[in-house]
Amino acid sequence: MNKTHFLLLLIPFLLISCFKSEKPEPVSGKTNSISIIIDDQLWYGEVGDSIRNKFASPVLGLTQEEPLFTINQYPARLLEGFVTDSRSIIVVKKATTEKFEITHSKSLPHNTFRIYGKSVDDIICSIELNSAQIIKIIRDTEIEKVQEDNSKSLLNPTVIKNKFHIDLQIPTGYEYMLHKKNFIWLKKDIISGNTSLLIYQIPIRSFKKSSDLVGNIIRMRDSVGFYIKGREPNTRMITGEAYAPYFSNTTLDGKKAYETKGTWELKNDFMSGPFINYAIVDETYNRILVIEGFCYSPSNQERDLMFDLEAIIKSVKIDKR
Repeated sequence: MNKTHFLLLLIPFLLISCFKSEKPEPVSGKTNSISIIIDDQLWYGEVGDSIRNKFASPVLGLTQEEPLFTINQYPARLLEGFVTDSRSIIVVKKATTEKFEITHSKSLPHNTFRIYGKSVDDIICSIELNSAQIIKIIRDTEIEKVQEDNSKSLLNPTVIKNKFHIDLQIPTGYEYMLHKKNFIWLKKDIISGNTSLLIYQIPIRSFKKSSDLVGNIIRMRDSVGFYIKGREPNTRMITGEAYAPYFSNTTLDGKKAYETKGTWELKNDFMSGPFINYAIVDETYNRILVIEGFCYSPSNQERDLMFDLEAIIKSVKIDKR
């Protein structure tokens, strides 16, 4: 084979390798972690305090204090324009003009938030005004990432679909612990404990009788807690009594729903952990559809476990008649 033939054969392989090298690698940062690109002078002053107060505030409903996001700070003079492995990057700096900007890269993918101000007060004001929007975008991005990972290997949906007329993306690893007429309990063992999903329904008329929504939800979940027992006799799961649950209105799959976060405990036992409960008002099937996630993990971080459960619950799609 002469040199000309050899070069002709080699060119296609060189072109393929070039195209491959141009393809961006997916961002593989840890769940709920963000990169803050900011000079040390701002980070260790009032601006940094404001950022930490908003983005590292304690997560509601956990048994131990954990931050909303894990923050990694980098000095702006070193890393502005550098792509970190986080899916969310916040760039904060003093500038000649004030600016708040959101850019999204689908190819990486990641969100970049730029907060520029002429003074410290301007920057803090922008953080106060825009932090809620930033947090929502970051959380939505993280939920999508967890759901995308889950979709690669899912539990067979037939049992749940036939019983509750829903699609729910539950990753493999969960097993059926209890299966009754209007109730299912699934559990997944982890290194230091377990995570669980409850799916059940009650007639919509029984839910509308009381004007005390929070009390109604607590009574409802305590009634099914009879099925969740510990190893010791006379134990069952109840809503934690030490702290009042956090309650809010929301929507799931376009339907009105109630979100309740709090802690559970085993009556006559020492086990406890966080839960997140969604009660969906489903008039199509004349019911309240309840999907709840809870975990037991005394030596592990609860934040990310509960976030994974929230991502599963928010994947719900209710069949249309």
